[in-house]
This record gives sequence, structure tokens and C-alpha cells, in this order.
Amino acid sequence: MTAPRDLDGPARPLTSRPLSRGDLRLLVLSLLAAQPRHGYELIQCISEMFVRVYTPSAGSIYPVLAQFEAAGWVSALEEAGRKRYQLTALGQAELAAQREEVDAALHRVRHSARSIAKANLPPVVRDAMRELKQALGLHHARWQDDNAVAVAQALREAAAQIRAQGR
Repeated sequence: MTAPRDLDGPARPLTSRPLSRGDLRLLVLSLLAAQPRHGYELIQCISEMFVRVYTPSAGSIYPVLAQFEAAGWVSALEEAGRKRYQLTALGQAELAAQREEVDAALHRVRHSARSIAKANLPPVVRDAMRELKQALGLHHARWQDDNAVAVAQALREAAAQIRAQGR
């Protein structure tokens, strides 16, 4: 019997870069547009996107925030010895000017995070997910309302069971 895997750490090392060049800046800009955050919150938010397989370092986040602050894109409010960064009007204008690039970066991030998360699943779980997708695909557009409701309920129950096991 093998030892249980440490789910807080990466199962496999990353084989490629999780973010493309410049994507971290665009991602931080987007996250700050959603709400003001501390640098640590940004790190944790990005780490959660990548199911903790990739976590940006403070050495990559804080220089971005310093550059944004120097450019006037963010202002930093001191709270209990920590800075909370929020977009300024200039930062919102920059976000609007780079909207296409930000959207493309977010798409790349979601794709990269999904790929990393899938690669770090145990093979038995990956195989079961493939079976589920195939079974759902067999229905094509031939879903009956009562059948769709039953399948949706079964999926919700499976999700709840999986969440309960992760606690």
C-alpha cells in the first residue's frame, strides 16, 4: 500500500511555465480591479487559481505592485502595518486600454490552471473524469428534462461528497 499523497504540496513538478511573459502583471491588474487586496492576498488568490501547484513568490508580486504604484495605477493604504492596494482612476483607465490583453491573459491563465490541476490528479481520478465526460457526451442534444435533473442531482451529490472528503 502506498502512502497517501500530500495534497497541500504539488504532486508533480511543473513542466512548463504556468504564466506567459507579462501575464502576472495583467492578472494582478485584473484582480485589483475586482477589489482592493494586500500583496499576500494576491499571492493566495493566484495560488488558488492553480490549485496550489503554482504560487507566485513575493519577489514577483511586490515589484509589480511597486511598478503599478510608481505609474500611478494603484494607491496603497496602510492597514495595521500592511498595504492594501487599490486601482486608481489611472489604473482603471490602463485596465480599459489593455482589456483585450487582460482578457487573453485570463483565458491563458484559466487554461494553464486547468491543465496543471488535471495533470496533478491521481490517474484513477483522471480516468473516471474521462468516463464521465464520455457518458455525458453520448447524450448530445437528446436530454429529457427529468433525465437532466437526475444527472445534475447526481453530479451535485458527487461534488458534495468530494468536498467533504477534502476537509
